[in-house]
Amino acid sequence: MLVKDFDYHLPTELIARYPAPERDGSRLLLLNRSSKSIAEDLFRNITAYFAPGDLLVMNDTRVMPARLFGSKESGGKVEIFLVRREEGASGRWICLLRASKKFREGQVVNLDGGMKATICSKSANDSWLVEFAGSGPFEEWLEREGHVPLPPYLQREDDAQDRERYQTVFSRVPGAVAAPTAGLHFTRELLAELEAKGIRTAYLTLHTGLGTFQPVRVDRVEDHRIHTEYYSIPAATAAEIRSAKARGSRVIAVGTTTTRTLEFAADSSGTVPAGDGEADIFIFPGYRFKVVDALITNFHLPESTLLMLVSAFAGHEFTLAAYREAVSRGFRFYSYGDAMLIE
Repeated sequence: MLVKDFDYHLPTELIARYPAPERDGSRLLLLNRSSKSIAEDLFRNITAYFAPGDLLVMNDTRVMPARLFGSKESGGKVEIFLVRREEGASGRWICLLRASKKFREGQVVNLDGGMKATICSKSANDSWLVEFAGSGPFEEWLEREGHVPLPPYLQREDDAQDRERYQTVFSRVPGAVAAPTAGLHFTRELLAELEAKGIRTAYLTLHTGLGTFQPVRVDRVEDHRIHTEYYSIPAATAAEIRSAKARGSRVIAVGTTTTRTLEFAADSSGTVPAGDGEADIFIFPGYRFKVVDALITNFHLPESTLLMLVSAFAGHEFTLAAYREAVSRGFRFYSYGDAMLIE
């Protein structure tokens, strides 16, 4: 398939640059794969589309305040973007660097709040190994001085509300540089409503990486290589999935990150074991799903790997027809936008 086959027209005014006033007040597009029907509701009513015993699997990653600002000793302004901590090295991170002039090994950057960053060495994919040192714990400094890494298509800087609204209410494990946005619509009240109806919930962790923001730069879909992301599936979640399958209940993935984790970890029979690792699965039309029976997701960028995943699940033509319908109805798109439930 060609990447251009996943293009669609989106008026810029439909890009949601700010979150909706209420998390569960977002609109919900309902796609039925069997009947090829499209309907609409509000997200707060999503419980009506689940049955007792259905299992919702959610990603409990927490977005790091990964954007850091400071200056070189010469006075030049610098932005540092944390990508991931170097394994086995305290205080060392793989980072992206931005400044008006090139960096060199051994260079020191003075960051806001009294932290110093030393540029250690060049790493892969235009990134650098950076060592941080200050008078207090790095994590405490990061929470205080770091900025929320909003997606570039929002075309704005983060503000006070993003600290809370660009996290899911069930976020727990820091490490992501982008939110698992399908989960942003859930409130604690909605989670309680699910529990009261007998709908099960379980959690896994996948730390969304920088590849989320990177465009596909090849012509043929099959030639693209996906980025890797750390994941962890607890034993309790693996047991919940086995139980759901055994009783004939659906496994409903909340978001593409959850979908990728489950499908990557599953064996050929669809059994999901507990464990952790690096997921690098690329799902596009032609893929046969082993675990996921229904999907909750936001609306994704044209020609993106996320749109390709949704097209693999719902069907290429049906997905693009649904996107055209969402545009005609004035749905809000991307991270802070509305959602769809695909059954």
